[in-house]
Amino acid sequence: MEKEHISVLLQESIDILDLKNNGLYVDCTLGRAGHSAKILEKLKEGHLFCIDQDDDAIKYSEKILEAISSNFTILKGNFINIKSLLYLNNVEKVDGIIYDLGVSSPHFDNPERGFSYRLDALLDMRMDNNNNKVTAKDLVNNLSEQELTNILFKYGNESFAPRISKKICEYRIGQEIKTTLQLVEIIKSALPQKVLKQKKHPAKKTFQALRIYVNNEIECLKLSLEQAQSILNINGVLAIITFHSLEEKVVKEFFKSLSYDINEKFYKKLPISIELNKKFEILTKKPIKPKSLELENNNRSHSAKLWAIKKVGD
Repeated sequence: MEKEHISVLLQESIDILDLKNNGLYVDCTLGRAGHSAKILEKLKEGHLFCIDQDDDAIKYSEKILEAISSNFTILKGNFINIKSLLYLNNVEKVDGIIYDLGVSSPHFDNPERGFSYRLDALLDMRMDNNNNKVTAKDLVNNLSEQELTNILFKYGNESFAPRISKKICEYRIGQEIKTTLQLVEIIKSALPQKVLKQKKHPAKKTFQALRIYVNNEIECLKLSLEQAQSILNINGVLAIITFHSLEEKVVKEFFKSLSYDINEKFYKKLPISIELNKKFEILTKKPIKPKSLELENNNRSHSAKLWAIKKVGD
């Protein structure tokens, strides 16, 4: 029996999208249909397009959405292709787009997917296990010590990356690294006792780094966001839920590039008010974080942050 996936910042996301009942919307991360279901409930004459590359997620969510309305279309693929996927359905502009980044609970809770450092399984970590052929197992058994170190530093901010990479390379001389818990033990053997005694799981950063690299998550996000802003209608909203600093950095830099006017600092010094001809307005000067009740009920919401920007001109 699959555990329930609780979507984070659900009501806050719906509120900031400011849904129109006849609008066109895109959920770039269908997952277990948490956000999609809420959006679909609000659409009377509009339509929702849902993107996901995971067959299990699509099969699970389709039943949930069908029970609400027929005003939806599931598009199988990676959100890096958002523009092409919509064009194939004769859609050029939409009124709102949402991304709920990271990994859904079922990915972590299903041992077969090899994402979790708490459950024993074959090392995998692929979001799309049909088209993506490279697994986390391939990385830890084939990359050089320096390549592994670079990945752990860049995508996991792991300060003990050199020690972990060295232990991985030493271990695989004797036998192949096949499972998640096998890797966890290697990571633990590389860390000092003061780190092992901390509350945070010692393998968290390494597993995050490998997962991001396997799925090319950061580059896909950058390319997808660039397409997303170009297909928004006037007053359309782009909402993004991030879970770690790498995603945050991409979103903050992207929002700044859309809303920054090089002349703004000069105009502020003038004795008259000059209207800036900006195309986008940031709706979240500071990211929206989960309220205390959500934090109590959903442990995975602790690192979640909601960011949003609105298109206000052509």
